[in-house]
Amino acid sequence: MTRTHLFEVSTLFGLATLKAALDAGLFPDAGKRVLVVSNNAAVPEAVADLAESPAFTPLAEPFDQVVSFNAAIAPLHPSAWLPSEAEMPLWERYFRLQWDLCDEPVHLVVESIQVSPAQSLAWSFPQASIDVYADGLMSYGPTRNKILSEVGSRIERLLHLDLVPGLAPLLLEEFGVTRQIIPSEPFLAVLAGLGATAELPRQTGRTALLLGQYLSPLGLMTNAQEEALHTQMLEAAVGRGFDRIVFKPHPTAPTELAGPMLERAAELNADVEVFTAPVLAETLFDRADIGLVVGCFSTALMTAQALYGLPVVRVGTEQLLTALKPFPNSNRIPLVIIDSLVAGPEAPARLSVPEVARLIEAVGFVMQPEVLSHRRAAAGDWLWEHGAAEARFFPPVRLGELGLPGGRQTLKTRLAPTLRRAARSAYAIERRLEERLMGPIRGVPGGG
Repeated sequence: MTRTHLFEVSTLFGLATLKAALDAGLFPDAGKRVLVVSNNAAVPEAVADLAESPAFTPLAEPFDQVVSFNAAIAPLHPSAWLPSEAEMPLWERYFRLQWDLCDEPVHLVVESIQVSPAQSLAWSFPQASIDVYADGLMSYGPTRNKILSEVGSRIERLLHLDLVPGLAPLLLEEFGVTRQIIPSEPFLAVLAGLGATAELPRQTGRTALLLGQYLSPLGLMTNAQEEALHTQMLEAAVGRGFDRIVFKPHPTAPTELAGPMLERAAELNADVEVFTAPVLAETLFDRADIGLVVGCFSTALMTAQALYGLPVVRVGTEQLLTALKPFPNSNRIPLVIIDSLVAGPEAPARLSVPEVARLIEAVGFVMQPEVLSHRRAAAGDWLWEHGAAEARFFPPVRLGELGLPGGRQTLKTRLAPTLRRAARSAYAIERRLEERLMGPIRGVPGGG
């Protein structure tokens, strides 16, 4: 049955992923294709909209209509707004009117289903079927927020790039969702098409590309720590023999975080260009003369390595693995993947993909033990075999709370079983008292 498809997107990489999926024929039943563009920056007014990028027009060609989610819900913020149950029918009618959807069946194609705006659309169209597309390494980790069955039961597929060949995503596993790989060939073709008119760095000759991320604004580290991280990236590139450097900050990250790195570059006689053009890193992999890619845990490290065969180096993963809070933070799995499969400045990659698959299974269970409860035995087995050697991935207290090998008992964890038994006993007593009090009332005529 032909359905109107609403494709929600917030990044150029995500839009390129969607176009590749369409080019690969993964949406054969798509009737009208509506691209719903969302600007999820903390202050959307201070960041250029996706549609302003030169790459947007060619990427948006497969869609019949382009609409702005921000404009539709203004002045509400797309990452913070969620319709109430009473409002859902009103918002569905409103969106159908605004976007000229009439009464046709709707199929949603969304990213980051755990949060808004994907959640907002899912609740606003309560009868719509759903596909989720994953445009990064987070798809290899467990679902980070509980998804109610009213939404989860409507999800048909998880579409993802094969960024780590041989590794299967844990995302949405609790709903038995079908996983479908977006082939690499159409994705690379999409990126190659963008490169023909893309702005490129001024640097000439063999160049090292440094990948900035959006870390301090998210509270994952301080400004000073992120500045130091950029300096470490520079030193890693210079240590590999590169004196021509391109630093590509995250599109929504403050550019002043490059200041200390530029001072260090002057000391090392390295020529650094800060490249802020709205161009995907993958476009530079394809068009510029890139000889090395350096980053922390950016997805682009894996696209460089897996799709373009470029040498990559990671820096700072050890520090972040220890500092990342809370433990279920969804950035943890990308960190584990990069830390394990990408070489450090002075060390080779540590693990093979099959070894990483078992490690991620254990980390994923410790992150989300309720969502991945069926993985408990496998996680325990892995911890018995390898936990001591890989202890830095697992806080002992967290393991103790879950009763897993390598765990350390605290007063809280020792008391937890007693408190649970006490709570169950108190609840049982409360229920018996309620039944005794309600019994006589039920016996009175007209008393219910």
